[in-house]
Amino acid sequence: MTLAKTLEAAEAAAPVESLDVVAQLLKERLGAASVSFLITDFTGSSVVRLGAAGTVDRGEVARRITLRGTLYDDVIRSQRPGVQEADTGGVRVVAPVTNRGDAIGLLELFLPTRPDAEVMREIGENAHALAYIVIANRSFTDVYQWGRRTRPLSLAAEIQHRLLPASLACEAAQFAVAGALEPADHVGGDTFDYVVDRDTVQLSVTDAMGHDVAASLLATLVVGALRRARRAGADLQEQARQADAAMRKHGRDGYVTGQLLRISLRDGTTEFINAGHPWPLRLREGEVTQIVPKIDLPFGVLNPRTYRVQSLDLRPGDRLVMLTDGMLERNAGRVNLADLIVRTRILHPREAARALIGAIVDAGDGHLDDDATVMCLDWYGVHNLQRDAATGADLTDASFPVGQASARP
Repeated sequence: MTLAKTLEAAEAAAPVESLDVVAQLLKERLGAASVSFLITDFTGSSVVRLGAAGTVDRGEVARRITLRGTLYDDVIRSQRPGVQEADTGGVRVVAPVTNRGDAIGLLELFLPTRPDAEVMREIGENAHALAYIVIANRSFTDVYQWGRRTRPLSLAAEIQHRLLPASLACEAAQFAVAGALEPADHVGGDTFDYVVDRDTVQLSVTDAMGHDVAASLLATLVVGALRRARRAGADLQEQARQADAAMRKHGRDGYVTGQLLRISLRDGTTEFINAGHPWPLRLREGEVTQIVPKIDLPFGVLNPRTYRVQSLDLRPGDRLVMLTDGMLERNAGRVNLADLIVRTRILHPREAARALIGAIVDAGDGHLDDDATVMCLDWYGVHNLQRDAATGADLTDASFPVGQASARP
């Protein structure tokens, strides 16, 4: 069964039923006893098995399957299919459902016999096709959102999640980027964003003052202003100016800190603005350095101003970590971030970001006073145009469990 046929069959089905179509095709083609799709939740620490389209109950709380120490965990982080003897006979095959580094979930099949190389190739192709199918259909239905919610969201958290990019990770030839956000018990207004254009990749991390819905509304103002300016072709300085203007006009005496970064995909030059935000960290050749920029005031403070565009020294092989102050405050202060960044350097940015967040959550015994947010960027350079960016398996380490970073020697 070719990739084109899988996509064609799924496209002919209703958005919610497309998963069932792929499952039925695989059952018929490979003789699978069962085929299912597991979607990763918002935290990246568990998966949820989506039922058949007709059996999904929107009022039901999704049942979490914790990843730590499972075959699912190994497959997601290694981005390689796993095969395991099944308790009921036959074998279980789990394949990553990933597109450009965005680990959407897993395809699980129970087969009567161990698959050969050709069958494994076919399973892998269909898992990759499934990633496209989910991406194409998730804007038409809430089923995928339902599957990612292992706990009910507050109104503030709902707004916050809507401000995040549709995919929390992205792979390209020149870079890999991933973000992770753990909301506080009372949402604190953190956001992150990125966009890839023909010639640039642009990133932003912002942190709105306050908590709950008030903070989410301030975050909405800034993210909306930044995206509007960016999509109109504005440079980094104009994006910052419009974010500041929106806050002063509509922010009701609130403010938002932020960092904006723009990298040329042609020559690697960078532009950087810091609006009262915690300084980024750069990992280079095994050492972490805090980048100390010129600091402008947060968006929405005092009178209109011109934000200073600075250059940032970014070289092939560097890892850049941008974060919010929730990664630095109170219990988080017990975590040596620089040391942890070094010890997670071989992980893909997707897994490194989750490991950093996991360490902060563990330090707070599962409770945060403020949102904790990380964006992790690996820069490969403008000459790496042939690098395979389909899944992002280059920089993973299946022996390093997310959330247990401190245990690694």
